[in-house]
Amino acid sequence: MQLTTSFSIPEARVKINHHSGIYAIGSCFSTVIGDKLTERKFPVLNNPFGTIFNPISIARVMEDSLLEMPLDKKLVLVRDGLYLHYGMHSDVVAYSQDSLERLILKKQQHTQQVLERASHVLITLGTAWVYEFGADKEVVANCHKQPGHLFEKRLLHPDEIQKAFAGFFNLLVEVNPGIQVILTVSPVRHIKDGIPQNQLSKSVLRMAANDLEETYDFVHYFPSYEIMMDELRDYRFYKEDMIHPNEIAEGYIWERFKQTWVDPRSFDLIGEFEGIKKDLMHKPFNPDSPAHLKFLDNLQKKLERYSRDFDFSKEQDMLRKQLNYRGK
Repeated sequence: MQLTTSFSIPEARVKINHHSGIYAIGSCFSTVIGDKLTERKFPVLNNPFGTIFNPISIARVMEDSLLEMPLDKKLVLVRDGLYLHYGMHSDVVAYSQDSLERLILKKQQHTQQVLERASHVLITLGTAWVYEFGADKEVVANCHKQPGHLFEKRLLHPDEIQKAFAGFFNLLVEVNPGIQVILTVSPVRHIKDGIPQNQLSKSVLRMAANDLEETYDFVHYFPSYEIMMDELRDYRFYKEDMIHPNEIAEGYIWERFKQTWVDPRSFDLIGEFEGIKKDLMHKPFNPDSPAHLKFLDNLQKKLERYSRDFDFSKEQDMLRKQLNYRGK
């Protein structure tokens, strides 16, 4: 019995492996996939400017980084004694404007270095609704809880999105001719704009993504939104807010992404690393039993073996805390 409406996804030609370089940016779904890749020890720079939802701001922060553009200081603001920038998420924050500028410059330089050498860029578009700030009508990435009268809200046109990314893509392929771009529309529903308005927004993003895929041979669409809407068409796959995909849904979409975009030769390593994570979360019935001590010893040897090629410092710290706790 078939319980879902499934569909095939074209298999990637240039797949991700553990020697790839990956840059993930966009809505929180980029963070989810980026985290899953990071947990499995793929090299990822994951949303360095924080979560960014609209395509204009996503394209701008990457293009500005490649062009080494100076920071637009008109978009700096102070909220509750903290310095923020309208072009980025509130995760990018400092206690002074000078510190904020240094922080953003460091993120731009890191972005430039990764984009120039990356094999894959994962871009997740969240919404086509944007907020424009000031007399220059600058599209902002985040309103940072400022008064609504400072902004004007409007819906982007697909042509605007294509134009914004055209400049970035032309620059990107010039500095990195072998780049592969994975473009997706976030499966998270932005219902604060209203259900019909969310669907309108997703339609605009999907049209823009299709135009970009047809224009650039290195741009490929991954249907995360469609998987959520069709293959996972049930509220049991949502978190309590009925907006965000839950852990089961995220895992399912990750598996579809893995089968499409990850080199099968990396699957064995992925399985090993997933097993290590599971072992670290194991709750023993008797922490002092010989069986558990042997279990910890085997896990420590496994971490030491893989640490020669991969960063397992966090996992080693977790194991060390367990061993220290035992010694008390």
